[in-house]
Amino acid sequence: MSQISDNLATLNEKICKTASEWGREPESVRLVAVSKKQPDQRIDAALDTGHRLFGENRVQEAQKRWTERKKNYPDLTLHLIGPLQTNKVKDAVALFDVIETLDRPKLARKLAREMETQNRHLSCLIQVNTGKEDQKSGVMPEDLPELLKIARQECGLNILGLMCIPPIDEPAGLHFAFLKQRADEHGLSELSMGMSGDYDKAIAAGATYIRVGTGIFGKRPE
Repeated sequence: MSQISDNLATLNEKICKTASEWGREPESVRLVAVSKKQPDQRIDAALDTGHRLFGENRVQEAQKRWTERKKNYPDLTLHLIGPLQTNKVKDAVALFDVIETLDRPKLARKLAREMETQNRHLSCLIQVNTGKEDQKSGVMPEDLPELLKIARQECGLNILGLMCIPPIDEPAGLHFAFLKQRADEHGLSELSMGMSGDYDKAIAAGATYIRVGTGIFGKRPE
C-alpha cells in the first residue's frame, strides 16, 4: 500500500511541474482519484495520505464504497464521472458532491427537482461528446448552448464547467483545446479532462480537474 502513497506523491509533483511549465498555478489543477473497481485497502491507503477528492463511475458501486466513508471523512469530495441514468438521480444527489456528466435536458430537469427535494444543491459539469461518438455519453457540441440554457435558466443548476473523454484513436490535445474554447465561449471556468495517459496535455490546455485511476492505484483487479 506504500506504493499508492508514492504514486500520489509522484503524480502531484508532476502536476505541479507541468502546471508551472505552462504558466499556471499548481493549485489550479485538482486531482480526481478514480476509485472505480479498486479494492477497499487501496482506497483506504489513498485516504491515509490525506487525499480527499475521488471520482466514481457508477452510483451503485459508489454507494457501497463511500456511504460509510463519507461519514468518517467529512472533508471528502466525491465526483460522479460516469453516465447517470435518470432512475439513479435520487441516489446520486444523496451521495455525490459534483455531477460531471450532465448531458441532456431530461437529466437536467430530473436533477433540479431532486436537488430541491433533498435540499442538496450540487454543482455540475456538462459532458461534451467532442468526438461525436455514437457509443459515448455527452451532449453533441452543437447542442451545448441549448443544454446550457436549459440547465441554467430553466432548471437553475450551478454549471461550473465542461467535461470530456476524447476518442482513443485521435490526438487528445485537439479535443482538450476544443473543450477549452467552448468553455471560454460560455464563461465557464472548470474543465475536467485528461486521464493517466494524457493528463499533461490536458493541463497544458487548461484542465482544472484531471481524472487518474491506474496511475494512482495500479491495474484494476479482474
